[in-house]
Amino acid sequence: MDGTSPRVTPWGGVELLERALGYTRGSLALVTPALEHAPSPCAGWDLRDLLAHMDDSLTSLHEAGSGRAVAVGPLSTPRRRHRSSGELVEDLRGRACTLLAEWTLDWVSDHARGNVVVGGRQITPRVLTSAGALEVAVHGWDVAATCGVDRPIPDSLASDLLLLAPRLVTPEDRPARFAPALAVADTASASRRLLAYLGRKGPARGNRPAA
Repeated sequence: MDGTSPRVTPWGGVELLERALGYTRGSLALVTPALEHAPSPCAGWDLRDLLAHMDDSLTSLHEAGSGRAVAVGPLSTPRRRHRSSGELVEDLRGRACTLLAEWTLDWVSDHARGNVVVGGRQITPRVLTSAGALEVAVHGWDVAATCGVDRPIPDSLASDLLLLAPRLVTPEDRPARFAPALAVADTASASRRLLAYLGRKGPARGNRPAA
């Protein structure tokens, strides 16, 4: 598809982010203290590292929504700031609500809100929030997989993200930010095809694509 379907605009923006956050909240409910050091699908990270990375990502999206420039550096192990997995989950839930309210409040148009500077590049709010939706949804799947639960990304959400993934994840992002894409049948679900594009095999623990 060329992204011109009347069902969804190519860059879903805040609406897409809201759906991704809704899915990921369900995955966060699976986290227990006993799983804090379980290996996640992200190479070298346990569950607490993954949650800290998600918190860092939402913080950056919040900073962008506040009109600040966001720096982009090499991917590294997130700073845990001495928080437990339970504390990180609560922080993520609160941050998600604040983030969505902030972006929704002033969402009139790209021109009204103005572009955001990310890594020295001008990016429209609609592209930025769509990119945030992709990361939030995929890491929501990572959390569920780390908890040993097969929790596919909803097909409608995965289908919309599949339209955007080739534009948001480039060869330069591999293998540092995303593992190489995996082969998958055309008949596979939208969730399965999206995860394969991002280098993720399935729900079993021990799968370790890059973050």
